[in-house]
Amino acid sequence: MTTLGGWMNKILIGWGVDPKFANTFDETIIAILMIAMAVGLDYLCQAIFVGGMKHYTKRSPHRWNTLLMKRKVVPHLIHTLPGILIYFLLPYTFVHGVELLELAQKVCAVYIVAALAFATNGLLLVFLDFQNQKDTSKNHPMKGFIQVLQVLAFFVAAIIAVSILIDKSPATLFAGLGASAAVLMLVFKDSILGFVAGIQLSANEMLRIGDWIALPNGGANGIVKEITLNTVKIQNWDNTISTIPPYTLVNGSFQNWRGMQESGGRRVNKNIYLDMTTLKFCTPEMIDTIRKEIPLMADYQPVEGEVPTNAQLYRIYIERYLCSLPVVNQDLDLIISQKEMTTYGVPIQVYFFSRNKVWKEYERIQSDIFDHLLVMVQKFDLKLYQYSD
Repeated sequence: MTTLGGWMNKILIGWGVDPKFANTFDETIIAILMIAMAVGLDYLCQAIFVGGMKHYTKRSPHRWNTLLMKRKVVPHLIHTLPGILIYFLLPYTFVHGVELLELAQKVCAVYIVAALAFATNGLLLVFLDFQNQKDTSKNHPMKGFIQVLQVLAFFVAAIIAVSILIDKSPATLFAGLGASAAVLMLVFKDSILGFVAGIQLSANEMLRIGDWIALPNGGANGIVKEITLNTVKIQNWDNTISTIPPYTLVNGSFQNWRGMQESGGRRVNKNIYLDMTTLKFCTPEMIDTIRKEIPLMADYQPVEGEVPTNAQLYRIYIERYLCSLPVVNQDLDLIISQKEMTTYGVPIQVYFFSRNKVWKEYERIQSDIFDHLLVMVQKFDLKLYQYSD
């Protein structure tokens, strides 16, 4: 059988090269030429197939071809072609050096496995991109699951590559890994815990991308930007980034403000402390004055036989005032109550829900409301409690 090495040997001898030198380096020269040919073939295939794909993508941009090019799936698949070509040409090259032939074929096989692993990784990322473009992706983040599949794909590829190099069956290596399962559990402890926690967070809809969460220890308070296998990335309100292991959220506790964001309002719950010494029963003259000076109290009529206090009238006014504001959601709880007396005076609890839930507007609304309520205290002949030494 004519071999490439023999063919090169004849050419070298025909050029006047010493036969001894020709017999030593003929197969080496062919190997170098094959590597150069493989590299050239790779560039040619990349130019033809990948270049054609890029041109088609620019002319007809669809989601699938755009993502395939973005994740370099096609280039990685094309990389396997020169590896396959060299693998089948090697027996025609190394005739004298059997050991070198086996080593070269193993290197080619490992190269092909690596290229296929990277192509598989690209396909997984394409699937993730498809999922992220769906509206339901926030409810069921897939990045953690895809990362598990990526780790599994590269792990299997590594096992196959090692089995090729040591000339053992992959099944034998997988069986041998059973004995080292405890070590693997220790090495991949965080990944395994993160994967299980990610499933719990997603399946129970405890956490979504875009949720506002707060940890009780103050380690994070902001918007969830990313959920991965090992971390939950949170952008805090001061624009710093906190990374929390998913199993920390499952094992501990955290506050998710999604319910507030999806509800009809954001709660306001504050106390106004009145000076106890200024509480008193209202005279008919006081009631008439309040009716004249405060429009919202113009139709107020005390219960027959009851003498109201000025604090009672103030609570009635607070409720009427809040009910008159469009920014207050009347469909949710609105409670004005007097709480147990403290050393800081008599607390009037003001509890309602703001329709506007945006932080900046929410703070402005409640500040404006309480500014008004604090100023109105004097209209009822009351005073706010202020501590003084």
